[in-house]
Amino acid sequence: MLYLAINLDVIKMTAKSKYIVGIDEAGRGPVIGPMVICAYMIKEIDRSKLREIGARDSKTLTKKSRERLYSSLSEVAFEIKTKHVSAAEIDELRKSHTLNVIEQKIMIKAAKEFSVIPDEIYIDAADVKEKRFGEAFQIEFPEAKIISRHKADQRYAVVSAASIIAKVQRDRAIEKISSKLNVDIGSGYPNDPLTISFLKQTYKQNKKFPPFVRESWATAKNIKAKKITDFFDA
Repeated sequence: MLYLAINLDVIKMTAKSKYIVGIDEAGRGPVIGPMVICAYMIKEIDRSKLREIGARDSKTLTKKSRERLYSSLSEVAFEIKTKHVSAAEIDELRKSHTLNVIEQKIMIKAAKEFSVIPDEIYIDAADVKEKRFGEAFQIEFPEAKIISRHKADQRYAVVSAASIIAKVQRDRAIEKISSKLNVDIGSGYPNDPLTISFLKQTYKQNKKFPPFVRESWATAKNIKAKKITDFFDA
């Protein structure tokens, strides 16, 4: 009996751990700054820790809460991969791809950089058709369980974790730009009065936009054409 018990313990210790990945982005819509994509991997045995920590949709959290969770989530993760897609890169890629495809391709690229192959991948789908967005992931990870859902950052803690990591890194990137310019550029979103004011002033002064502005966005195009008469995107 003792021998059997020891063998069972050995089997448990050597059993393959399952690796779970959540993928989300921050900064898909802004006219200023990068889009940040995060692929967050955790061992199955540690998965319950995410809810205990307080992981949930980053949009429902305060900036202070996201910063606090960022540290905790980093500690329990097995690996984290992030990709910062600059404004210039987005403009260039949009010449031949939709934003959905750009996001999808970079998400896959991030997920393929893990040191182990994921067993399950949960994705916040950008496509109106959830399953279609996940099909490319299934091709790249044929053995993995792929879950591609709208509002996945609200449904799955592992995607919530990814959304928080991405959001914090995106916020830090915007803060870095503001600090360097010594100007409050706002959130970078088209409906932010501070952002629009900055864009209009910098274009008027320099006759061009700085490299961190997405010139393929309607907001930037309208400012160039002097079509923006209020604080919102046309």
